Amino acid sequence: MSLDLDKLGALLDLLALKDIAEFEHEENGVRVRVARGARGAPASAAAVVAQVAGPAIAPAPDSTAHGHVDVTSPFVGSFYSAPSPDAPPFVEVGSVVRSGQTLCIIEAMKLMNEIEA
Repeated sequence: MSLDLDKLGALLDLLALKDIAEFEHEENGVRVRVARGARGAPASAAAVVAQVAGPAIAPAPDSTAHGHVDVTSPFVGSFYSAPSPDAPPFVEVGSVVRSGQTLCIIEAMKLMNEIEA
């Protein structure tokens, strides 16, 4: 595995300059993925991962044993726990929810998508 740190530094500078939030590239068995925080976050929030093989996936803890169910979004986007900044959240951790109840809003490509239970 060979990773040129000068090229990596130049790439990180370019991504920050162009305000690119996420970038992934693989070459010669080396995979580099850069994901920055939300817009307006400092450039030091950049995370770099270099791997030879695919990512190791840790088994998720069994949350159903405690009466909890994990809900994952069907797509990537910005998470909103409430319909507006001054409104109460749709649900809180530990809340009992009904089928069809709105849990959150995911903004993807300027579209607001309600995620339901």
